[in-house]
Amino acid sequence: MKILKGYVFRMYPNEKQKELINQTIGCSRFVYNYFLDDKIKEYKKKGKSKSAFDQIKLIPLLSKDKEWLKEVDSCALRTSLFNLEDAFKRFYKGSGYPRFKSKGVHESYKTNNIKNSYKGKEYNSIKLDLKNKTIILPKLKEIKIRGYRNKKVIIGDIKSAVIKKEAGRYYVSVLIEEELIKPTIIPTSIIGIDLGIKDLIVTSHNEKIENKIKINAKRLIGLQRGLSRCKSGSKNRYKMKLKIQRMYQKIRNARKHMIHNITNKLIKENDIIVTENLDVKSMQKNHYIAKGLNENPISEIIRVLKYKAVWNNKRIIQIDRYYPSSQICNICNYQNKKVKDLSIRKWECPICHTNHERDYNAAVNIMFKGLEKYMLYLKQYI
Repeated sequence: MKILKGYVFRMYPNEKQKELINQTIGCSRFVYNYFLDDKIKEYKKKGKSKSAFDQIKLIPLLSKDKEWLKEVDSCALRTSLFNLEDAFKRFYKGSGYPRFKSKGVHESYKTNNIKNSYKGKEYNSIKLDLKNKTIILPKLKEIKIRGYRNKKVIIGDIKSAVIKKEAGRYYVSVLIEEELIKPTIIPTSIIGIDLGIKDLIVTSHNEKIENKIKINAKRLIGLQRGLSRCKSGSKNRYKMKLKIQRMYQKIRNARKHMIHNITNKLIKENDIIVTENLDVKSMQKNHYIAKGLNENPISEIIRVLKYKAVWNNKRIIQIDRYYPSSQICNICNYQNKKVKDLSIRKWECPICHTNHERDYNAAVNIMFKGLEKYMLYLKQYI
C-alpha cells in the first residue's frame, strides 16, 4: 500500500533566494487573481468560464506583457491555476465563493517534481539530501534546511513541494509517496474517549488529559493595540506584525506537538479506539461553549487519529452523534434526561444508586457502544 506523507523543514535561504521566493509568491498571487477576475467576467458574458488547462495556455501570452513572470518557476504559476479550479470545486460543493488573494496573508506557492531522463540518467527538479541537510528546488537551486534530526534518508518518490513564508521565516513541505507495510494485529484492547471542553479527553480507563496550552490573551491584545497605533507601511508596524505572527505560530506549534503526543499514545496502547462523531460546526453556534471548542482542537485530534490508525492497522469506530452517552448509566442503562444540562458534572442513578462522573460515564458508554458496533461488523464475516 502506498501513502502520501508530508515532511516540513525550516529553510535558510540567502538574500538572492529570499528575493526570488518572495517574487514567486507574488507572481503566483497575481496569476491567481488575474484569472479569477477573468473567470468572473467571462461567466457574466457567456454563462461559462475556461478550465485550468485552457487558462494555462494563456500564461505565455500574459508573460509577454508581464515579463517579470518569466523570472520565476513556471510550474508554480500553473499550480496556482489548479488551486483556483479547486476553489471553485469547493464552492460548487457548498463552500464560500473564491476570493482574491491579499498580500501578506498565507504567503506560499507550490511546485511539482518534474522527472526527466537523459542518456540513461534520471533527473528530478526537487532533490532532498538529509545527510547534508540541503534541498534543491526549481530556480532556487540548493538551500540549507533543518528538521528530522533522527532521519538520515527518506525512501520514496518526491511528488511536490510547498514553499511557505510565515512570520518572517521560510519553510518547505515536501510531499513524498512511500510504501506502507501494515503490521498484522489481532485486536485485544479497546478504549472509549470522550472529547470535551473542561478536560480535552476523558478515557474509559478513567484517565484525564487536559489542554495545557495557555494563551497569553493580555499579551496578544497589547500587541494588537500596538499594531493599530503604528503607521501603515512603517518599519515599526512590520516589526509589530512579526511579533503577533510569531506568537500565533508558537501557539500552533505547541498544539501540533500536543496532538501528536496524545494520538501516538492512544494508537500505541490500544487496538480499537471509539469516539463520538461530533458536529463541531453546529456546536460552535452555542456561544457558551464556542470559546472552549476553539481552544480545544477536537476535530484535529479525530483527523490525526484516523490516518494514524490506517498506518498502524488499528481501528477507529465512531458512534452516532446523537447517542446520549452522558445521560445513560453504564451499570443499569437507565437514562437520566436531567443530565442533558451541561452544568451537572456528577449525578446518582436513581435505579442502582451508582455515583457517576459525567465525562467518565460517557467514555465508558462510548466504549460499550463501539464494542457493540464492532461485534455486529464481525458477525457479517462469520
